[in-house]
Amino acid sequence: MSRAILGVVLICSSVLLGINVSESAEFNVGDRDGWNYNVGDWPNGKSFATGDVLVFNYAPEEHNVVVVDAAAYNSCGTSPGAVVFTSGNDRATLAKGDNYFLCSFPGHCEQGMKIAVNAA
Repeated sequence: MSRAILGVVLICSSVLLGINVSESAEFNVGDRDGWNYNVGDWPNGKSFATGDVLVFNYAPEEHNVVVVDAAAYNSCGTSPGAVVFTSGNDRATLAKGDNYFLCSFPGHCEQGMKIAVNAA
């Protein structure tokens, strides 16, 4: 390999190795209580970034997690084509801006089982 090519390879390697890769943070929704009623204030005081992961832990026979838009969040409805999680140990990656989640079991959203999270 010529010295010029070797030099370019070394420079490119140095640049690539010097790039800082930020890792996303994980947040357990509801902390120790998990995804449950009255979690609406849970995001308060927390800072979220694009790519952070929300972990929803719950009993799957009792709850679910639905990713909705603002209108569905406000009306406790669901959005057309909404993503529905049902495993009881779900992970949702935050998109930039407002992200909305609720439980679509009858009456659960109305009892406070919904959160709005803004990711910077």
